[in-house]
Amino acid sequence: MPAISRDEVAHLARLSRLALTDEELDLYAGQLDSILSHVQVISEVAADVPATASPNPTTNVTRADVPVECLTPDEALSGAPAVDEQRFLVPQILGEGA
Repeated sequence: MPAISRDEVAHLARLSRLALTDEELDLYAGQLDSILSHVQVISEVAADVPATASPNPTTNVTRADVPVECLTPDEALSGAPAVDEQRFLVPQILGEGA
């Protein structure tokens, strides 16, 4: 018995506002039946397999987030070619006013 009938395809086409010919209804009924049959087979095979995002177990390999000493504003700006009020001063590139 097919998983979807030609009449069901015609009903879905009407709901979707698609104008399908008799040949298209027959074609799509066969294609949708094939798709639904494959989905059924896959569902049966995978019924006892637990859902997972990845087939390989993974662990977090990042280091712990530990606070450390950071640069002071003066230390960070010490290598900059130009500084303005504790900010990096860069050349204007868009032609807009500052």
